Amino acid sequence: MCASKRSAPSPHTCIGAFTVTRSARIRRAALATGCVTALAATLFTAAGAHADPAPAAAPDIDVKAVKADLDQLQSIADANGGNRAHGKPGHKASIDFLKGKLDQAGFKTQVQEFDNNGATGYNLVADWPGGDESKTVMAGAHVDSVDTGPGINDNGSGSAGILEVALAVSKSGLKPAKHLRFAWFGDEEDGMVGSQSYVKKIGADTKKIDAYLNFDMIGSPNPGYFVYDDDARLEKVFKDWFAAKNIATEKETEGDGRSDHASFKDAGVAVGGLFSGADYKKTEEQAKNWGGEAGKAFDACYHQSCDTSKNIDEKALDTNTDAIAAAIWQLSS
Repeated sequence: MCASKRSAPSPHTCIGAFTVTRSARIRRAALATGCVTALAATLFTAAGAHADPAPAAAPDIDVKAVKADLDQLQSIADANGGNRAHGKPGHKASIDFLKGKLDQAGFKTQVQEFDNNGATGYNLVADWPGGDESKTVMAGAHVDSVDTGPGINDNGSGSAGILEVALAVSKSGLKPAKHLRFAWFGDEEDGMVGSQSYVKKIGADTKKIDAYLNFDMIGSPNPGYFVYDDDARLEKVFKDWFAAKNIATEKETEGDGRSDHASFKDAGVAVGGLFSGADYKKTEEQAKNWGGEAGKAFDACYHQSCDTSKNIDEKALDTNTDAIAAAIWQLSS
């Protein structure tokens, strides 16, 4: 090094004594130029060393882990009358299963109770320590099923997807700039009762939620790739991710106002999310873009007893869960 970045370079330090002849002047000029170049390189390197690092890339979420969670939810339904519905023991057992994994991973969890139709319902909320709580990024899914079946796509898929993303946050030791919160809502099937209870409970603190992302059915067996268009910023995050994978997307319209994002949107929160389709039928154009069968429902077992762990498209489940992770990492940085 010719000089520290705190002082100007000295030609005597770098050159030493030379007889002032034409050739000496040439040599001295060349050496001085070298000093300036070296100094500039040193300053550039020092500046780069103190630059903020680029946000870490989201990890790939193992779809086998997501499917293992779905198998566990199926087992819970099988042991509790074939469903995980509001007011039924299978719903509370589902909450307990999720809470146990999140507690072990280091999340701060709380179970919030509410009443509807003469029965107690439950919301599970899990906060990852750290980050600016005045700018909270939140991901949610409803964990209850209908009475007629185990509800593995609707909405075990969204529940398991965000669970594995939350566990990936813990495993990676993520230190987001914004606060991260995950939630599993009860009694969505009776009209978003659980999420409405949550929004009412936090009151003015809804202003601290920078984004709410909703995931309700992300593994439909004849899947589509639908992106919520409620907020342009959040829509772009997902559309850009899918575009980079050369996967066509469409605006989500089938579930407008029919899932928990509506509770947050009505409270003035920016909302986004993903959806793989319910009982609407896939068009020829959609089948061309996504594969699957045209003229058939995205999920023929929607709200039926056949919505079991066999009622899942693994590729859609994998793709959507990875998209969730990418959005969480990007939006919380």
